[in-house]
Amino acid sequence: MDPEVIGVSDGQEILKTPDVETTLDGSTAVQPSDSLEYPRRTSHPADPLNWPLTVPTFASLQIIFNATYAQINYTVAVPALALGLSPFMWSPLADIYGRRTVMIIGCLVAFISTIGSAVAKTYGGYMAARFFQGWGVGPASSVGLQMLQDIYFEHERGQKVGIWTLAIDTGLLFGPLIGGFAALVSTEFVAWLTAIFFGVLLLSMVIWLPETAFPRREVVENGPPKQDSDTPTSSIVRSPPFINFLPIPGLRHPKPWDTAVRFIRMFAYPNVAISIIFYCWTWYWFILCVITMIPAAYPTYSPQHQGLLFLGLIIGTIIAEVFFSGTLSDRLVAYISRTRNRPRSPEMRLWLFWPAAVLTALGLVLFGVAIQYNWHWAVAQIAMGIFGFGVQVGNTTTMAYAVDCHPDHAMDVTHYLGGHGVLELRH
Repeated sequence: MDPEVIGVSDGQEILKTPDVETTLDGSTAVQPSDSLEYPRRTSHPADPLNWPLTVPTFASLQIIFNATYAQINYTVAVPALALGLSPFMWSPLADIYGRRTVMIIGCLVAFISTIGSAVAKTYGGYMAARFFQGWGVGPASSVGLQMLQDIYFEHERGQKVGIWTLAIDTGLLFGPLIGGFAALVSTEFVAWLTAIFFGVLLLSMVIWLPETAFPRREVVENGPPKQDSDTPTSSIVRSPPFINFLPIPGLRHPKPWDTAVRFIRMFAYPNVAISIIFYCWTWYWFILCVITMIPAAYPTYSPQHQGLLFLGLIIGTIIAEVFFSGTLSDRLVAYISRTRNRPRSPEMRLWLFWPAAVLTALGLVLFGVAIQYNWHWAVAQIAMGIFGFGVQVGNTTTMAYAVDCHPDHAMDVTHYLGGHGVLELRH
């Protein structure tokens, strides 16, 4: 039976078309349906309208909210925008009320908004929940790095910053892997599973996360407190309450707009500006390219299989950080300082850029060749592992170098990185 004509757009007839399904033997079959599609989908497997989506729940969200693909794409861009902007609010609060309070409140916001996204019945409600979800995650991307600065010595910073960047990078890669299988239960279960993770994290923070803000400068200037004496130092340093809502004494309490001003001032530091701008707009951009190319490279694979194809990137990223990235950066600085009889300097970390750049380029070339000539998927996985290895080494080196250059501006460095990341996502 011929498809029913239900309208005209741009001079073309809009047809009520059947759905296309892939049978077990790999051929395509046409099944009757009441869905409305424009432009008309064909039964050819090379038709982009038949490609599986990078995010397995996109198609389901289109149906639930009766939205276009472009509108559903905003559900990724909007939380990314909030994630990039929210540190401008969270960071001053962390300097006033402490890191623990801000981290807990941020996680609570993310937890509640994730539940909101799971129960949302309208597109507007879902988008609002996604925005506040990104806003609540903001402290992890800025205050988290400042906590590392609070806790660890300079010679330990490379390893610890590496673990921090590893968590961010692998989170980007584990999302499609876990989400592909979670979507088998239901579209809403993806959000509920995320809410469970946030709930466990929130409970862990409330029980175990310490307050790391410490008025070091004031203590150094006034000296350690003497026993049974009321010195200026003893009045400054005191244990904050379980959940603190009062300004911590001894810390510099910034104005709400100070973070935005310091962000602009970071352009005046070439060692930070050049390294981060170069990394965001050239190096890190290739991660997004590879991720978005997976559906086109494997158009006949299911969302679950596509999620498994991120394992190469995950394994390469983890190996790089555990054995070569942050720890090697610290050892390299110590070795150069000892053999050349020079004081430690941030520039000593930059030697790791060379192997990182070579391995990143090698992984990209091998991945492209493997796809072009239809080599076995295992070859492409090896290529993605090499690529992920190089990117992780470059990421850790960039962040450790920038923080070492200006250790008192650790949160400002993450704001600068996050700002360029938001601009990058918009492109």
